[in-house]
Amino acid sequence: MTWSAVSGTFTRPYPVTLPMVTLMLLVPCYLFIANRAAVGTVYVPELPWDRAIPLQPTWALIYGALYMFLIVLPVLVVRDEAHIRRTFWTYLSVWITAYICFVVYPTVAPRPPAIVGDGFAAWGLRFLYDADPPYNCFPSLHVAHSFVSALTCHRLDRRVGCGALGCASLVAISTLFTKQHYIADVVGGIVLAFVAYLIILRGYPRGSVPELDRRLAPMLALAVLVLVGLGVVGFWIAYRLQGQA
Repeated sequence: MTWSAVSGTFTRPYPVTLPMVTLMLLVPCYLFIANRAAVGTVYVPELPWDRAIPLQPTWALIYGALYMFLIVLPVLVVRDEAHIRRTFWTYLSVWITAYICFVVYPTVAPRPPAIVGDGFAAWGLRFLYDADPPYNCFPSLHVAHSFVSALTCHRLDRRVGCGALGCASLVAISTLFTKQHYIADVVGGIVLAFVAYLIILRGYPRGSVPELDRRLAPMLALAVLVLVGLGVVGFWIAYRLQGQA
């Protein structure tokens, strides 16, 4: 692995595709759909097991950090144009399907009326609740997006992919302990991601991955983890500064 080859990888133009642009344009619609749900009839797909899961604010930090990791990771490690194209078609199919479900079957999250505590984790959970409306729950788009990110990384490198799948699983669990989702939402998100993967993303052959991209993937994944860790530290500093204001 020479530095010139590594430099060539990072200076390779990142293709801007139609599904990529469409996905970016669809993101703001998430809030529009949530606002419509707030003034209409909403459903509660609660199962008996949901009531047995306690609220654990610490999981909000895991939720935020690992979800951000899974957003950034594919952008850095997936570099082959055909792989990028299939990845964004998979994302797009997941988002459109989820949006249709949000409109047809609007649901509300099982959030508590108040969050008890003044620590960093409780503050982070309040931040999460303020940033994300308690609607658009079934299927969980956060879970579906996380698993698509992990699965596309798995097509590139099994080691990175298995680590990313572990992170996606923790994101799924965190949505339950933060009362962002019901079990049915999480299962729906996972199923949606795997169906989209089987239909679109699995068709990308592993043999098409450039060898250099495969070799760089673990180091880039570690770099993203470090950046996310620094982000958590920055978030903690913001919490401390707010407490002193």
